[in-house]
Amino acid sequence: MTSVAALLIGYGTADAYDRVPGVLTIDEETTQQVPDAPATHPVLPAASTQAPLPTTTGLTAALEEDAEAKALGKRVGVVVRDALTGETLYAHDSDTPITPASNAKLLTAAAVAETADLSRVMTTKVVAAGDHPDELVLVAAGDTMLARGDGDPQAVEGRAGLADLARQVATSLEAKGEGDYSLRLDMTYAHGERYPPTWDMADVAAGYTQGVTMIGLAGQRPKPFDASPKFPERQVLKALDKELKTVGVEAEVDTSRKQWLTPAPEDAEVLGAVDSAPLGDVLALALDDSDNALTENVARQVAATHGAGTSTAQVADWVHQTLEEAGIDLTGVKLKDNSGLSSGQKVPARVISDVMQLGITGSAKEMTSILAELPVAGLTGTLHDRFDTDDSRSAAGLARAKTGTLTGTSALAGTTTTADGRLLTFVLLADRVPSTTGTLGARAVLDRMVADLTDCGCR
Repeated sequence: MTSVAALLIGYGTADAYDRVPGVLTIDEETTQQVPDAPATHPVLPAASTQAPLPTTTGLTAALEEDAEAKALGKRVGVVVRDALTGETLYAHDSDTPITPASNAKLLTAAAVAETADLSRVMTTKVVAAGDHPDELVLVAAGDTMLARGDGDPQAVEGRAGLADLARQVATSLEAKGEGDYSLRLDMTYAHGERYPPTWDMADVAAGYTQGVTMIGLAGQRPKPFDASPKFPERQVLKALDKELKTVGVEAEVDTSRKQWLTPAPEDAEVLGAVDSAPLGDVLALALDDSDNALTENVARQVAATHGAGTSTAQVADWVHQTLEEAGIDLTGVKLKDNSGLSSGQKVPARVISDVMQLGITGSAKEMTSILAELPVAGLTGTLHDRFDTDDSRSAAGLARAKTGTLTGTSALAGTTTTADGRLLTFVLLADRVPSTTGTLGARAVLDRMVADLTDCGCR
């Protein structure tokens, strides 16, 4: 490897974890364990409309100088709202279309929360193919985090296990007696583009994202320097075959792609089935890790359920239409994908603020659980090493936010509570960050702005 290539890879990794600007925006991995609880659970800090409300004058005094700071560049959008009433308290160029980076995932999350049952699970099945009872068909249903062995009922990644599925199949086949079995895959569910055409394939090769598919294994999501398999479907088939052999079922496995789009008969006998974690928990994990492919997967599934089509463009159009129908003014919005990875996308700060509010006081109430699992300032995810200076640490442990970083772009969107106990939402976007100060300079200003919101009464 040349020194130049090594430098580029190192730069990409730093960018992937929001250390430096670049084309990638993913969060550091956090725990994937969740309590076994309903999809709807408490999500925001205790707050009251009785707490003193910041004034526009007070917020302008606290924020305006930083909103015009040289380190953020010449195009900055800011919105601060009272979370419990939705009242806009401060706005700075909030209608200007700005590159959202991975803050675009909040629009996707809002569209999903607006239309989907977030308690729904994805059921992966093995069926006997009708007129060919010795043909076993693994039917994909969207779960890309299947455990190789036993499933973990407390996990999001690895909730459904292939060992559990194999044992069910073996039990069902016992009643049929000896058979000369074959095993193939049905990938017809929500079938669409493996790679959004607006993605840079170099990002896939470097392990910053992966193809969008409807089945895969836990532990194979992309990591820098560790690209995911190009065809995770084959990995799943091989893993299931291994588990079937363990329980005494021998089958000739067809891992070729030629039959993947041949559906199993509708009346096929179900031999075994395993369920994923609820869709809402999967979406929350996708946002927490800023997993581009997993976000696209969930969006595609829900869009397909509503008859919107499964191409990246069709799903993006569905997100746009769903938010419009929910009452969001999308003037200035340009979406090319549903995860924020593609270049050339624009979203005003006001729109991101509106979609967050849709999950707090609007019709997408289940989105509040997703907002509550955003990284915590100074503690978790991409915020774990931020908010540690004298002028920003007052927000540590209190503010939660989704980061966004691309070349020349730095963003934060989330919630915080003022010193007086008032819950606020904020959106801070800048997409002309000067190269002289770069991401570090920009995020220092954004952190300070969130700390000012948290530390002051701003009255």
